[in-house]
Amino acid sequence: MKIIASLVTVLVSGVLLSGCASRSPFSRTEFITLEATGYCKCQECCGWKRNLLMQPVYASGAQKGDRKKIGVTASGTKAKPGRTIAADTNVFPFGTRLKIPGYGWGTVEDRGGAIQGQRIDLFFRTHKEALKWGRKTVTVQVDRR
Repeated sequence: MKIIASLVTVLVSGVLLSGCASRSPFSRTEFITLEATGYCKCQECCGWKRNLLMQPVYASGAQKGDRKKIGVTASGTKAKPGRTIAADTNVFPFGTRLKIPGYGWGTVEDRGGAIQGQRIDLFFRTHKEALKWGRKTVTVQVDRR
């Protein structure tokens, strides 16, 4: 009986002293090297143009000619610099968090036609900032939940 009481005391003490975990027990962290490019909401980066009524529409692809909401991601959120990442959602599903050196933590909220496999696009406020980032090979921390 004393052994069981001692074991319970040790277990309870361990739980109380360990504190709260900030991560889900079901999440896992990994590091992946991939290619990261910059993009913004401009026509050149996002493949849209204006129709005869001056409305933004998709310039090519399956949605060619359909209305395009500028600055709205494929997941329906508003794209924000320092947060929005476009990725191949077969590799990094919406909601996946990534930490990119020189950019910080971001969340996969968008996808792009040219973004396939081990590539990501980082959202910037202006085209000039996206071009300044350019194309880099980086090792990112991936927090899969």
